[in-house]
Amino acid sequence: MTRGSTLPAHRPSHLSGCLAIPAQTRTSVTPALEGFNTAPAEEAHHTLLTCLRSLRWARRIADHRPYPTLDALLAASDEAAYDLTSADLAEALAGETLPPLPPDAYGAAHMALSAAQAAYEARFGHTFVICLDTVPAAESLDHVLAAIRSRLTNDPEDERVTAAEELRRLARQRLLQLL
Repeated sequence: MTRGSTLPAHRPSHLSGCLAIPAQTRTSVTPALEGFNTAPAEEAHHTLLTCLRSLRWARRIADHRPYPTLDALLAASDEAAYDLTSADLAEALAGETLPPLPPDAYGAAHMALSAAQAAYEARFGHTFVICLDTVPAAESLDHVLAAIRSRLTNDPEDERVTAAEELRRLARQRLLQLL
């Protein structure tokens, strides 16, 4: 069985000699990303630990440099965060603190947040983490308090999954701020 040609029998005259090659778009590497890509491994590792305090996550991101785009770095960050083991998660959670209260927060808010945090830590054994990247600053206190109260009803495994997702979002947000 012979195969026939896949080319047309004739070329339209207006395209004679022209080939259609899709344009390639190049995303320029930002100076900050270039600096991250070319930094010594230990410096990159230290920088990454400011985003998420997991040694394994930071090593994995640093070892896979260079990243052609910020999106590629963020995708690698997400993938590495999804792969956190229970020990990695515990390590990352140990390095977290509650988001700061707005400077004009009243004393009762500090007390309510401290009490909610204490109840959360007693139930789950680690600091409450939440990413507030889409929450207006004026609503952050209410959002944090509502989230702690809501998440206190989670069983430990569901909360581990939720905390891991919040850590992933925090790492992404911090990378964006750095780069």
